[in-house]
Amino acid sequence: MGIALTGVLVSPALAHPSVAQVNSLVSGIAHPLSGADHVLAMIAVGLWAALAGGRAIWIWPMTFVATMLAGFAVARLGLPMRLVEPAILSSIVILGLFVALAVKAPLGLGAAITGLFAIFHGYAHGAETTSATLIPYAAGFALATAALHAMGIGLGLFAERSLARSRYVLRADLQC
Repeated sequence: MGIALTGVLVSPALAHPSVAQVNSLVSGIAHPLSGADHVLAMIAVGLWAALAGGRAIWIWPMTFVATMLAGFAVARLGLPMRLVEPAILSSIVILGLFVALAVKAPLGLGAAITGLFAIFHGYAHGAETTSATLIPYAAGFALATAALHAMGIGLGLFAERSLARSRYVLRADLQC
């Protein structure tokens, strides 16, 4: 059911704007916020990092943003990359499953997984921009991506604390 819903929400034809829409810092900020594919993947990275805890909370999102910018550069250099949209869709499904199943991963493996998906997200961004707007657009989508990661981390930490409180209340009720 979840995979079918993701398929409906993610539309390659609508996921990435035309070059005419990519012209500023504001466009860069708006782009990750305007497509379910980006929002779901970025929040999933933050949630998964929060579930992992420790240094993953900042390393996995930071790795994602840095590697996404590398993918952006690959696209701007004109190097071809195949299967960009399917990889972006896969990132949503796989990262979502990692969160739903609370998959534990070593710090380096989690960084590698998020980095791999980030290359494709960055490539999609880079393929749609023009040279005149390169820096402001890249800065905008990097900031918006980091903000979405922070939202995911915040949601994850909030849920974890809420769940911990719920268990405490439940235990207190059972002991009375």
